[in-house]
Amino acid sequence: MGKFVIVINDKGNPHFNLLATNGQVIGTSEVYNSMAACKNGIESVKKCVDGEIEDTTVEGFETVKHPKFVVSQDKAGKFRFNLKAKNGEIILSSQGYETKVSCINGVNSVKKNAPDAEVVDAE
Repeated sequence: MGKFVIVINDKGNPHFNLLATNGQVIGTSEVYNSMAACKNGIESVKKCVDGEIEDTTVEGFETVKHPKFVVSQDKAGKFRFNLKAKNGEIILSSQGYETKVSCINGVNSVKKNAPDAEVVDAE
């Protein structure tokens, strides 16, 4: 089972990482102003994992409604995804992947791990 790990930065602001069962980071949140907002972000991720995938790397891609996973390719050629909430805000961002297949596997890992993931503080 995956887990959400809450991390406090040097300014005292929290963010979270979603980890797969192997301990790899699947996605990272924005930095929040409060712990309550951070925990609300985690709950939002859990609620939005049923979103469809919008693949912006395909010409003429189909726009899907929020919540959704948006797959894109950055200037360095890496594939990334963002999970967007019902209001369109990005609530989880991935690392850069070498292939689109790996990126889609990352999306599927979020869908698998996030719903029942425990929430822990960084050690």
